[in-house]
Amino acid sequence: MTMSSPATTAPASPILGPSVTPRTIDAFLRAVPSVDEVGVAERAGALSTRSVKRESKRAALDLAIRMCDLTTLEGRDTPGKVIQLASKAIRPDPIDPDIPPVAALCVYPNMVPHAVEALAGSGSGVAVASVATYFPSGQAPLDIKAGEVAWAVAAGADEIDMVINRGAFLSGDYLRVHDEIVAVKEACDQAHLKVILETGELSTYDNVRRASMLAMAAGADFIKTSTGKVSPAATLPVTLVMLEAIRDFHAATGTAVGMKPAGGISTAKVAIRYLVLLAETLGSHWLTPDRFRFGASSLLNDLLMQIRWLRDGHYQSPDYFTKD
Repeated sequence: MTMSSPATTAPASPILGPSVTPRTIDAFLRAVPSVDEVGVAERAGALSTRSVKRESKRAALDLAIRMCDLTTLEGRDTPGKVIQLASKAIRPDPIDPDIPPVAALCVYPNMVPHAVEALAGSGSGVAVASVATYFPSGQAPLDIKAGEVAWAVAAGADEIDMVINRGAFLSGDYLRVHDEIVAVKEACDQAHLKVILETGELSTYDNVRRASMLAMAAGADFIKTSTGKVSPAATLPVTLVMLEAIRDFHAATGTAVGMKPAGGISTAKVAIRYLVLLAETLGSHWLTPDRFRFGASSLLNDLLMQIRWLRDGHYQSPDYFTKD
């Protein structure tokens, strides 16, 4: 039995028009060039050896902090934990007011009201992001997914991180994937939509590239590597494939889409490698939290440790900074 597209009628595609069919989608994806796997690996490897001069490193560390989506997505999350994390999002280092706030606090939908309340009136600009669409599996009917998104947005979420239906994508039902993203985008209303591909389950770089283009054609504001629940998660080569898809999509449509690698990025050294990759592939216009984010839980503390080392000449213990 093959998977069919959902009965719910999706709104018009922002790129492919008001009447999208399997033939339309197939023609669009056939035009996507294949990935040179060896070339991607070599370029990602070469860029990862680039060093950042000491005088530029503090600026890079501050930028990485401003790009963090500080995240807690555990079954044991509580309102108290979210409130504590909100304080850290606003003031990552309580004794250093020069440290900037993060971009967003990312939580499960039922924790959105607590995050909104904790951030209210702070003037920090920290957004509330929420995973949705039956995260992390995506295995739920479309009306349930769209309903969850609408609920999170009504509760105050500024951003939604949705997961694509990987089963539909891998079985070739690209129209279903497209229509679900379009419908979720509509349910987001004014909230920004990040579309998670779960690249660790897509098997090939060609699939990652096609899924990236499909998500962007359906209206994604950001494309994101992973849920953080599947291994492998973010890697430099897979991120390069997605950045090159963003570059080509922007050249073809004029639409600038953001990028969010997530899962396994836990040190400042690795984060800076991603910033180099970003700058070399998309240029300085993407070096902003409006167009690039890190999915972060442990990364923030290492960024703080590196800043303290630059300032004082020695490292603090990892336990010096709060984990929540």
